[in-house]
Amino acid sequence: MLFTGIMKKNKVYTYVGVLILVALGWILSDSTSKNEAFVERTKIALREVGNRLLLANKDSTSLILPVLEVDHSKYQVSFQNELTFEPSQLVSIVDSTFAKSRLPRYYRVEVLQCSDEEVAYSYQMNADEESTIIPCGGRYLPNGCYIITVKFTKRVSAFINRKVLSYIFIGIFLLCVIDVLYSRSKHKSIQDSPNTNYTTIGRFQFYPEQNKLIKEAEEISLSKKECELLEIFVKHPNQVIKRDELTKKVWEDNGVFVGRSLDTYISKLRKKLKDDSAIKLTNVHGVGYKLEVS
Repeated sequence: MLFTGIMKKNKVYTYVGVLILVALGWILSDSTSKNEAFVERTKIALREVGNRLLLANKDSTSLILPVLEVDHSKYQVSFQNELTFEPSQLVSIVDSTFAKSRLPRYYRVEVLQCSDEEVAYSYQMNADEESTIIPCGGRYLPNGCYIITVKFTKRVSAFINRKVLSYIFIGIFLLCVIDVLYSRSKHKSIQDSPNTNYTTIGRFQFYPEQNKLIKEAEEISLSKKECELLEIFVKHPNQVIKRDELTKKVWEDNGVFVGRSLDTYISKLRKKLKDDSAIKLTNVHGVGYKLEVS
């Protein structure tokens, strides 16, 4: 019975572990595919931004260099030839292109000088117009070599949350594995111990030397008096044990006995045995108690 209980418990943990792994795999795979699609969509959008800036400079022949993902959620586009533009023109082109490509509305744009990578111009966009920062409109940047970088500020937060969620799933799974291994070790030590003499009572195993009951994978501690009483009943199943005999064997050495003590301990034993309907600790009125075992 104990082995069956352990197997049932382990089976539950196995199912939970599999479900966690499936959910984790789904989250990670879904995240990867979505991220790849986002990167490609962003690169296409930035090439379109570069193309529109060059056309605004009446340049339809020079090359837009490959769009690079320089960091997570950060991209850059650069040009073969020098160009110039008015900042509000850049803001408008980026905003309309990103909206058309369904890209996030939270981002920061920096225009870097190729020579020293100093920031020649920058601004930040948020979905909330009050927190959007667009400085220096109307002033053209001098003709020169520029690198335009875009950093999506909101996607980083979402990534961190997903990463933390993944760690939580892994942590729960590891805890389940540790608990299963610990339970196996614990019950194996009980079975292999030289002092594991027990008596089977229905679905319970009674260990008088260790003052405990075990029902499947559950261990139930017994007080010294509860253990002594149960040991008497186990030796005489389905037999009436007189009250005087019980009190004499359990309390005679203590010198103190309250009339209701026996009834109190019998009540406690009943509660601990109640999960097995095949066992009943019954009161034989005026005589004593009987442990009925089907």
